Amino acid sequence: MPDDASRHSRYDGAPFGREQSHADALQVTWFSIEMFDAKGKRTYHNSFVTDLPVTVGNVAELAACGRARWKIENETFNVLKCGGYNLEHNFGHGKDTLASVLVVLNLLAFANHTVASLAVPAWRTALAAKGATYRFFEHLRTITTYVVFQNWAHLLHAIAEADIRPP
Repeated sequence: MPDDASRHSRYDGAPFGREQSHADALQVTWFSIEMFDAKGKRTYHNSFVTDLPVTVGNVAELAACGRARWKIENETFNVLKCGGYNLEHNFGHGKDTLASVLVVLNLLAFANHTVASLAVPAWRTALAAKGATYRFFEHLRTITTYVVFQNWAHLLHAIAEADIRPP
């Protein structure tokens, strides 16, 4: 079998959604792809749903896009769950839109921290000094409970250097 051998199957026109009739449902294409190494051993298998046309010429590219999207989502949710954001907690308690508000606040915090990691060198230094992200947030919560800082840079320096001095 050649190095890039693959096999795919598809089903066009699958109804997607909870509509009562198939005529009202979004029509999608389900496809499955298998990839094999030179010895014929299956090295990858997955299934996807899309509203894009699937052909022999684009099935590998669509599968690569699906894998990349899954990887991004999986890594992001792993950070939100394990990185101190506690998003695994069930925010379903409360009235009407409380769950949505809490999730949005978590996502805004995550976006803010991502921007800070990209744009603020002192943030990166403090984060690196504590190792795991959740440990950085533990220090941030604890230190701000007991010490009033002059400014953000002073706080980040104190965390990074483990050097707490009054302003």
